Amino acid sequence: MGVATREAYGQALVELGRANPNVVALDADLAKSTYSAKFGKEFPDRFFTVGIAEANMVGMAGGLALNGKIPFASSFAVFLMDKGYDQLRMSVAYPHVNAKFVGSHGGISIGEDGPSQMAVEDLALACGLAGFVVLIPSDEFCARALVHRMAEWNGPCYMRTGRPKAPILYTAEDKFEIGRAKQHGVGRDVAIVACGLEVGYALQAQAQLEDEGISARVLDMHTVKPLDDEAVAGAARECGAIVTAEEHLLDGGLGAQVAKSVAASHPVPMEFVGIQNTYAESGTPDQLMEKYGLTAPHIVSAVKRVLKRKEPKAMAHM
Repeated sequence: MGVATREAYGQALVELGRANPNVVALDADLAKSTYSAKFGKEFPDRFFTVGIAEANMVGMAGGLALNGKIPFASSFAVFLMDKGYDQLRMSVAYPHVNAKFVGSHGGISIGEDGPSQMAVEDLALACGLAGFVVLIPSDEFCARALVHRMAEWNGPCYMRTGRPKAPILYTAEDKFEIGRAKQHGVGRDVAIVACGLEVGYALQAQAQLEDEGISARVLDMHTVKPLDDEAVAGAARECGAIVTAEEHLLDGGLGAQVAKSVAASHPVPMEFVGIQNTYAESGTPDQLMEKYGLTAPHIVSAVKRVLKRKEPKAMAHM
């Protein structure tokens, strides 16, 4: 296992601070958990702690951006998006300022902290902000690279990071671009489009499916918005069936974005792995991911369901 994506964010933020004096950081009393404290320790004159006041922090980030700074504001995803949404819309999205936001502890894999701390709708909220880039890295190398891409991007960005350690899927040499998915394998039977921790589960599912004679490709859709429509269209055209997997409510997240893209380009049968219109409960991360249907066996089951809906010719080998 690698480090958590939230820790990779803290490391990358320090790198940015050393390279660019205009990078500043803000946090809402959770800097040790979001790992922005690393930046504050090295650059105390460019670090602002606002207390438990996420809405004020968002407004400050907008003001700093308007004055030429590159602010990175972080808190738990559920607090940042839910409490700061009006300011995100009016102070950041509407004027399209160059501010960056990082919500940690996304999804139900935060475990025993309980449902009040779990962001399960943050991607939908962020996608609802016009002009926002929405990111969710799958491992530490992806996270670190995307933080640098955020700094280079001229406009507002939101990135979700996770609490638990994430499996290592990439190396420091792998390149990541905003809006360009990473493809694993050239599978022709089905495409699994996943984000965040679900990418690791999707790769486990891919291996199991291969043992059963089913050829699957996996798309790491680290950018939920703008979506890589070209990769999605290619997957639909070449595989004829798609399964999406996300640690998020099925309303308004990755699955909804992919479905919109598929409907507009090359309609094919789809299945959706995600949280089914409910909030979770307290438990260990492994218990919760299994109970709410987010692990590799659930992706395998979804693949088998969608394959039954493909055209008879395409299912001949099944």
